[in-house]
Amino acid sequence: MAIPDYQTIMLPFLQFAKDGRTHSKREATDHLAEIFQLTDNEKAVELPSGKQTLFDNRVGWARTYLKKAGLIKTIRWGYFSISDRGLALLKQNPETIDTKLLKKYPEFKEFITYKPGKNPPVQPKETPQEILYNAYERINNELAEEVLQQLKSVTPKRFEDIVIDLLVKMHYGGGYPEAAKAIGRSGDGGVDGVINQDTLGVDRIYVQAKCWGNTTVGSKAIRDFIGAIDLKHADKGIFITTSTFVNGIKESIAQSTKRIILIDGKELAKLMITHGAGVTTEDELKLNKIDTDYFVEE
Repeated sequence: MAIPDYQTIMLPFLQFAKDGRTHSKREATDHLAEIFQLTDNEKAVELPSGKQTLFDNRVGWARTYLKKAGLIKTIRWGYFSISDRGLALLKQNPETIDTKLLKKYPEFKEFITYKPGKNPPVQPKETPQEILYNAYERINNELAEEVLQQLKSVTPKRFEDIVIDLLVKMHYGGGYPEAAKAIGRSGDGGVDGVINQDTLGVDRIYVQAKCWGNTTVGSKAIRDFIGAIDLKHADKGIFITTSTFVNGIKESIAQSTKRIILIDGKELAKLMITHGAGVTTEDELKLNKIDTDYFVEE
């Protein structure tokens, strides 16, 4: 079963609390995971931030909306119980609880009414974090397309320099610039760059950088690269292109005795954004949450 959205969660959440006892959010989350028959993999799906699971986040927002409508009440931090209003609603046997139903309660209507500096209007399916992360992902995807188009317009020599700069920013070669260099002439011995993984250059990674537009990189180019690495008595290589690789090539190189990493144009653009190569920060948003330990008297 797919992970339910926060509105789908609200009715079973309230039904869980109908015994009138005090419950923790953890109890509710575990119970609801069983109700929705979520697999371990589904329960482990995280928000893009990696700091909370998607299901936990949706349960948390279901609880928030129920509380804002006065259907549950907070007993102490992290614990809640159903209210008289919540019990009254369950006696009506609603088929579902969603934001449309909650709007009949004035406290909730006030909560979702947009005012400058206050909460934005409620969205139909996504939680506020999901809206934020999805918008962030859309912006980054559009930026990645722009980065890739720019990469396809540079000269082969500049592309080699960009690739080496990115790998240094990713801390290959220990992150020190002198550890990596573009070799200087295209296809020098079948490679375009080299990274020393130690200060003496005993262990090296060779780099092939192909600015090929939309031309698909085939098996021959990869075999030639592996051969070039072999001639240099090395066993590690990174093949980076602005285009794509033929289907199945990644599976086939897994059988090679060499450790070869393939990075296509889309992945390259995303790596550049992640590591600040060719992009600048326009704005930063910081998402805070309450620190409960701060309020505990020692």
